Amino acid sequence: MCMIVVNGGKPLSGEVGISGAKNACLPILAATLLNEQPVTLHNVPRLDDVKFMGELIRILGASCEGASTSNTVAINAADVNSTEPPYEVVKKMRASFLVLGPLLARFGRASVPLPGGCAIGQRPVGEHLAALRALGAEVRQEAGLIIAQADRLVGTEIYLNVSSVGATENALMAAALAEGQTTIHNAAEEPEVVDLCRFLTRCGVKIEDTGTKSITIHGQSRIAAAVEYSVIPDRIEAGTYLLAIIATGGSGRITQVVPEHLEALLFKLRECGVQIETGADWISVDSPAVLKPATVRTEVYPGFPTDLQPQTTAVLTQADGVSTVIETIFESRMNTVPELRRMGAKMRVSDGTVVIEGRPGCLTGVPVEAHDLRGAATMVIAGLAAQGETRIEGLEHLLRGFESLPEKVAALGGDVTFDYGKHTAAAKE
Repeated sequence: MCMIVVNGGKPLSGEVGISGAKNACLPILAATLLNEQPVTLHNVPRLDDVKFMGELIRILGASCEGASTSNTVAINAADVNSTEPPYEVVKKMRASFLVLGPLLARFGRASVPLPGGCAIGQRPVGEHLAALRALGAEVRQEAGLIIAQADRLVGTEIYLNVSSVGATENALMAAALAEGQTTIHNAAEEPEVVDLCRFLTRCGVKIEDTGTKSITIHGQSRIAAAVEYSVIPDRIEAGTYLLAIIATGGSGRITQVVPEHLEALLFKLRECGVQIETGADWISVDSPAVLKPATVRTEVYPGFPTDLQPQTTAVLTQADGVSTVIETIFESRMNTVPELRRMGAKMRVSDGTVVIEGRPGCLTGVPVEAHDLRGAATMVIAGLAAQGETRIEGLEHLLRGFESLPEKVAALGGDVTFDYGKHTAAAKE
């Protein structure tokens, strides 16, 4: 069995660089299917999810070199010859559903299986489908497939019922090749959506009001522009390392980051007594002698990110007093609570709210299990704060979203290793 092994109890200190954003890279990889000319992406994280998306692109007939093995990936989608990605690949991650919009827009038809991904609750695709229907597509569900077709999409006004990141991204990519102008209302404002807009702009698509609730796209008849583009830094990885430093009572600095993307987290950390300094592309933190408790409520960007909620919950077990964490985005995001309890945390959950009776030094290393990507990162943080060894089942989740984690933790003075069990070579591949 593949495990994450953490030897904790030591304050982290030092400096670590942040990789490219997984959640920006994946939709941009999907968007390369719109382009008939070569695309080169830089600052791409070497992750399993990137590997899966690269595999999916190749199955559709594009070339894709460097995915998961290099920080530079070269894609050429000129010879795409399929609009039917197979379930065996799509089931590995939810982001694979993002090929629906570009395939439909460029080829007039797409047949995409309903997606897989982390077990953090229901994430319906209804908003995606409503946006494509608004653009003139006929969309139906049949035997686990979403089948969409249109001779040519036509620009329109799209009103999202919820500010869904994925639906905004699928609508953006579809509208890029629609006839005329499209405005997406109640669009997601996340930095990853902004990065997709910037990439599409680099490809020649005119987009107005990027980063606002109403984005306007002027559709092109075709996209054929050779492009080089660098993916933004990963704000969730950045926040995770900041939280790991604070959980252990340490001090440190992260680089290759956009501090503005983490303002909600930094605000809460200051409330907890953490000393914070920022520069153009760096953030430094210095833990207080006693961490203060806090109330945290997840919201869509620019609010507190749900992808940092479990990690923050683990940190607040080390605060002196009662903290409250309210999850409003994903109903199953509290699945780390039983594991934190096993390690000694005093917590109770009711209706998406966890109340934490924090006590510095309350965690002890024990065998635990991670059920999703952010949960795996959370248990690593808890293990670093705990006394003794923590063995975490669920390495496959962590490999989806954190590049070179053992080496980065080591740069901060921590001890995390991957135990691939009896099948070491196969697991590493």
